[in-house]
Amino acid sequence: MKVKRKIVFICQSCGHESGKWFGKCPTCGEWNTAVEEERRRTPDRWVENGRELRQPRRLADIDSSELERSDIGIGEFDRVLGGGLVPGGLVLVGGDPGIGKSTLLLQVLSRLAESGKAGFYVSGEESESQTRMRAGRLGALAGELYVSCETDVNVILNQLSELKVSAAVIDSIQTVYNPELTGAPGSVGQIRECGLRFLNFAKAHSTALFLVGHVTKEGAVAGPRVLEHMVDVVLYLEGERYQNYRVLRAAKNRFGSTNEIGVFEMRERGLVEVLDPSRVFLSERDSTAPGSVVVSSIEGTRPLLVELQALVSRSGYSFPQRAATGYDSRRLSVLLAVLEKRMNLNLASSDVFVNVAGGIKLDEPGSDLGLVVAVASSYRNVPVRTHTAVAGEVGLGGEVRRVTQIEQRVKEATKLGFERIIIPSGSLSDASSVERIEIVGATDVRSAVNHALEKTKTEKRT
Repeated sequence: MKVKRKIVFICQSCGHESGKWFGKCPTCGEWNTAVEEERRRTPDRWVENGRELRQPRRLADIDSSELERSDIGIGEFDRVLGGGLVPGGLVLVGGDPGIGKSTLLLQVLSRLAESGKAGFYVSGEESESQTRMRAGRLGALAGELYVSCETDVNVILNQLSELKVSAAVIDSIQTVYNPELTGAPGSVGQIRECGLRFLNFAKAHSTALFLVGHVTKEGAVAGPRVLEHMVDVVLYLEGERYQNYRVLRAAKNRFGSTNEIGVFEMRERGLVEVLDPSRVFLSERDSTAPGSVVVSSIEGTRPLLVELQALVSRSGYSFPQRAATGYDSRRLSVLLAVLEKRMNLNLASSDVFVNVAGGIKLDEPGSDLGLVVAVASSYRNVPVRTHTAVAGEVGLGGEVRRVTQIEQRVKEATKLGFERIIIPSGSLSDASSVERIEIVGATDVRSAVNHALEKTKTEKRT
């Protein structure tokens, strides 16, 4: 049988394909991202692997009852997925090496197997005995959980067809290859082709597939971005490798919100879900330290109280340092400019360091007021008033703007024993029904800082 060979050039950044070499990608505009690959196809390939053509159907006539979600049994994981696992869904899970991706997904398959739904774990990086050892340590030895150490995509798909499992994990997509392509496993062409094969199988057999993806130095999934466009859900497991807490976050979700997070704690027997993360993140806080403030944030539908720390010190450099961990550095620069302009704080000659305790990332506008209060507290070397939380967005004019779900934020602070919360004045009516907490309205950053740093009569006497 005659084999046709073709040389193509693929952009490593976006996956754009061209029959001739290019210096600048016409799709994403990146330079020097073209890699050469050889394609080999037999004339009757598409006839052998072709699919039956289907006639278009009316959307209202399609029965979706067979694709109802099923609970995994891990509440934090179900929350991030949008309420459970969708049959036929293709989920991409990324994260730093050693963060716990394989551990979490092995626990997911074990929970499904315990509920009577067979699972299949495909490991391209471990042997079967190594996977068995890790599963034994995690207590994930359910009867209907199968394992295979295979990297050929054709063999993996044949095994999936024979086992007829409800969910499977491919660990990892960078180790799987298609022998019909000449590229090495992990190359742009291999990842895209294998990802497409898994996508077609998942949709045709209503099997939920989890693809584990390696990440780059910047934290994005390695390989062409077309892989992220191809899948239904993109999850990232975040956190410091040498800390106990992990945060599961959705960057894309066709079946639910991308604002939900799941919080886990790494223990000897695997990842354990944290049911009350606010209390955990505040357990080691020193309320008497200047620059420390509690922010009432919203992550999806969940209110979350986290500690935001700021340190302002005299700079020894010509250009003062600005460093932020868990907070947008560009937003930090904007808020520092607001403080200098509206409160006359001389921050131009000071280093400013910001940290969100617990490995959480704050990226919602409601955390602006917390950063402003923390920086002002450290600059003046005055601690924030005890049992006080804050929530609000800050505008360029120094005004404090309303934020969403203010009632849920205030209730979460009340539940954790806070006696006082500073919120935008425009949101006072939305939180008036909450009792057992003093609600203070702030119109601008100056009034908010004064309310946060003022001392009670008892504190003044001491």
